[in-house]
Amino acid sequence: MRQQFDVAERVRQVIGEAGCTQREFARRVVMDPSKLSRSLSGSRRFTVAELARIADAGNVDAGWLLGTTTDGAADGAVGGEAGGGAGRADGGAAGAPRPPAPTAPPDSGRPLQIVRETVRLIAERGFHAVRVADIAAACDTSTATIHYHFPGRAELLEAAVRWCMDEDTARRAARIAEADDAREELRQLIALQAPYTERQRQQWLVWMDLWAEAARSTAIGRLHADFYQQWRRTVAEVIRRGIEQGVFRAVDPQSSALRLTALIDGLAIQVLATGPGAGGTTAEAMDIACNAYVDTELTARRSGADAATARRSGTDASGPTADQPGP
Repeated sequence: MRQQFDVAERVRQVIGEAGCTQREFARRVVMDPSKLSRSLSGSRRFTVAELARIADAGNVDAGWLLGTTTDGAADGAVGGEAGGGAGRADGGAAGAPRPPAPTAPPDSGRPLQIVRETVRLIAERGFHAVRVADIAAACDTSTATIHYHFPGRAELLEAAVRWCMDEDTARRAARIAEADDAREELRQLIALQAPYTERQRQQWLVWMDLWAEAARSTAIGRLHADFYQQWRRTVAEVIRRGIEQGVFRAVDPQSSALRLTALIDGLAIQVLATGPGAGGTTAEAMDIACNAYVDTELTARRSGADAATARRSGTDASGPTADQPGP
């Protein structure tokens, strides 16, 4: 148990040297932030693969993190979970030397390179058609290196999906920063989900592989459920804010989020099923359809005077009002 806490202290030291938040460091090492937090508190052990990625991001020796070396020299292979097992010295974090400062930007680290290439290959070929050897070749490294950072295919798929989510979160924060209200936030969220760009198409293709794998794997199914809860919670929170602001009607945020995300998923599949210019559903059509749902099902009805003013200015998208019934 003592060594488990020593490992956590060394990881804290690496995070401190990295000069970023704990959440940002979790993104850099492609790790669930909650798992990192639990491991640092001692309620969960770091896996060796996680420590390998932490060592890579912090430019320190994995043996130093484990307490098996004190001078930064490599000490050979390690296995199993960190914090226990034969042959590991019980070196305390307090007496260990400070790790060297990173000499390269974190985004140039091997784990992120592996994940990016995994995303690209999954999007091009499908998860089951991608071999570890293919990823190694794309990264100009060995299969042993891939397994060192990500022991199995499930870990690679999880890392790929998590990276896509982190990318989406970063884009979302940038796009909605200037939104005037929750209705505009929701429009921006929809625009980010419509696969306009090649990067967005890649991420949707990874999601589709996650769905297929989740139907056959209990572990991946749990991952799928966790990610979808986060996504629906995000949409529900925006809807809830819109209700408080008066731009949305008094609907059930959770139910509305479920319907809207289901609409987004279904239309995205139609967009991806046909290539650009092939005559199928386009990203633009998906964007318009999802916004039409927001306008008809969520947007608060305006008074007759406000609606008339909006129609004259060409900005009304909320549908018929009480004073102006539809056909």
